[in-house]
Amino acid sequence: MKRLLMLPLFGIIFWGVAQAKEERKPPTETAAGWVKHAMNPVLGGNLGTCFDVSVLKEGDVYRMWFSWRPKKSIALAESKDGVQWSKPQIVLGPNEKTDWEDDVNRPVVLKNGDRYQMWYTGQARSKSWIGYATSEDGKNWKRMSDKPAISAEKPWEKVAVMCPHVLFDDKTKLYRMWYSGGEQGEPNAIGYATSEDGLKWTKHEKNPVLKPDPKNAWEKDRVTGCQVIRRGDWHIMFYIGFRDESHAQIGIARSKDGVTDWERHPANPIIRPGKDKWDHDAVYKPYAIFDGKQWLLWYNGRKGGDEQIGLARHEGEDLGF
Repeated sequence: MKRLLMLPLFGIIFWGVAQAKEERKPPTETAAGWVKHAMNPVLGGNLGTCFDVSVLKEGDVYRMWFSWRPKKSIALAESKDGVQWSKPQIVLGPNEKTDWEDDVNRPVVLKNGDRYQMWYTGQARSKSWIGYATSEDGKNWKRMSDKPAISAEKPWEKVAVMCPHVLFDDKTKLYRMWYSGGEQGEPNAIGYATSEDGLKWTKHEKNPVLKPDPKNAWEKDRVTGCQVIRRGDWHIMFYIGFRDESHAQIGIARSKDGVTDWERHPANPIIRPGKDKWDHDAVYKPYAIFDGKQWLLWYNGRKGGDEQIGLARHEGEDLGF
């Protein structure tokens, strides 16, 4: 009888120890099938702060346009595998002829036929604007106007519009932009605009189209820095959520029309800081590509004052909504 009585007691003790260990486990760095690359960070180090990227895959080469803070410029690097990158080349720098481009950063690059198109952020006087440039090779860029394509004019935009992401709709022949607006340090919400030529934009009358969700602690303060991808009937948005201005994580949402009724992923945030690692304090600005077998997602992470670029992968196309 004593033996029979001890077995349940042992089971209870074992269960209690297991539960205690489970509760002590640190939060995982990813969710919903995403895995950070073992060689992270893939770009940064002695280059100084590298952040907010845009990536195109052309043939078997990845081309990354990224923000290079020490140079106040946008640079281009290339890679065969998305992990090891060439020495960066500055392709768009500050413009002394205007009063809004003392620092240029946060690009998105679109290839439309044989022409490359870039929308980027210009910063000066503690404010931000969005500019527009074109190129025949992705290296030599021509600004299409001395004036910004988009300026902060609406109350919710405060002093800054930045972080543009643009798609071209073949059916409507319109450029569609999702952009961030608000405070200069980190903008507060995401707006939407359309254009026939990429230079003159009409803002959506019900902006912002994505705002912080106070019910989600990880993104209750602000949402920003998005990328939008068309997949079947859905628009998939990768975005940054902030619990406060210094701590950020990456989430996903989806919408049928890309403007209304955004449905957040149940496993958000999908990319999270790594405790005591290079991305300890925040993970920012996702940019994802599906290569036919897996998703590759580049992002910038910060530990203290150091900001570098890393990579995460997701096997298969289904993101688990």
